Amino acid sequence: MAQLFKPYVSGRQRRGSRTKKLMLVLIVVIVGMVILIKSQTSNESASAEPAQIPQVALEDVLPPTRSPARPAEEAAPSVDETVEPAEPEPEPEPEPVDEPSDTVVSPEISVEQTEQTATDKTSLQAQQLIEEALDLRDSGRIIAARDKLNQALHMQISPQIRTGVKKQMAALADKWLFSRDVLQDDTLTGHYLVQPGNLLSTIGRNHRVPHEILMRINGIERAELLRAGQRIKVIHGPFHAVVNRSTFTLDLYLQDVYVKSYGVGLGRPEHTTPTGRWLVAPGGKMVSPTWTDPDSGRTYKASDPDYPLGSRWIGLEGIEGQARGRTGFALHGTREPETIGTQSSRGCIRLHNGDVIELYEMLQTGHSNVQVVD
Repeated sequence: MAQLFKPYVSGRQRRGSRTKKLMLVLIVVIVGMVILIKSQTSNESASAEPAQIPQVALEDVLPPTRSPARPAEEAAPSVDETVEPAEPEPEPEPEPVDEPSDTVVSPEISVEQTEQTATDKTSLQAQQLIEEALDLRDSGRIIAARDKLNQALHMQISPQIRTGVKKQMAALADKWLFSRDVLQDDTLTGHYLVQPGNLLSTIGRNHRVPHEILMRINGIERAELLRAGQRIKVIHGPFHAVVNRSTFTLDLYLQDVYVKSYGVGLGRPEHTTPTGRWLVAPGGKMVSPTWTDPDSGRTYKASDPDYPLGSRWIGLEGIEGQARGRTGFALHGTREPETIGTQSSRGCIRLHNGDVIELYEMLQTGHSNVQVVD
């Protein structure tokens, strides 16, 4: 049998042939992978939505006090479009302003606080006086400040400013009146050199003030402790009072200079406190006197647990107006402090017990007036 002829192939030739085949396979695989990747990328691009570009509003980068300008190329709305009118922005609320230190309201005032209305104004002259007074007060000139504020009280000023001026003057009174100091240029107080044989009650009577107020401001515990050669502060009286029925207040004055105010209770409608001018009756000042109720006829003594008159009684006698010729009325304390500011008495003027004690020490019998006004 004839044998087939096979050409001789060396080992090197066989290795080269296998390498070529392997490279061809790798090329085919790489090309296939590239085609596959491109195909997937194309499909994803076709199905994906366009990427959103981040937008930044102009007002986000402008200061808050500025507003972005309207673009020039912005088209006007067409005639067919319905444009809703923009809601007007509300007026900004005024920012709270700290009250200046010169306000009298507690207890300071400032003309800047005077929000005036058409029917209730503070005159420019009064405003100027108040401003000048505050400057004088701040510079330590207490008496000059007091006198200018007192002058402003007699001018056209709003109730709010009037209340503030009074509070400021009451604060000043602690320095010029209710202290041992006699301030420069003060014509309402002075010094007195006690002479041998002087009694404190006589000195007070000569100056038309009760001796109790002289004891208080000079720190004298008992009147009999007064000694010749002492230099004491005196007050040139008398004190007076004005009771306002509409505000339930009593304003105290030294001569014609305002000092301070007190709350009061007044007569019931069927026993209204009469208007007019009253005089503190001679012999009318008493400490917790025995009293008979004219309605019930019951007599009360100071030791009674339900004694109604409080700590002091300052009897009045009417000399002008509706008060003329009338008696039996008085300033007195009360065991019912809740009735202050109301119409609850039989016509008398009630005060807190501490307040009526102060007035008892300042109102002089036969000289001090009490004016009751509406």
